[in-house]
Amino acid sequence: MTRLTIYTRPGCHLCDRAKNVLERCRQRFAFDLLEVDITSDPDLLARYGEDIPVILMDGTEIARHFIREQQLVELLRRKTS
Repeated sequence: MTRLTIYTRPGCHLCDRAKNVLERCRQRFAFDLLEVDITSDPDLLARYGEDIPVILMDGTEIARHFIREQQLVELLRRKTS
């Protein structure tokens, strides 16, 4: 199964928007979703800082700062076909 990971932190409005896109897409496509709070890991916090959200699909970065729903739909369609 496809796995999406979103690197985020509390109070990030761009992260909230990206999570909404992920949830809408999750209603149409099956995928595992892992949400990682970068504030819980000093290495992640140093790596990403304000440069979030970062979204990975099966370990490969597909978006940074925002993701368009249609872009994610296309990526998920390709994975499932």
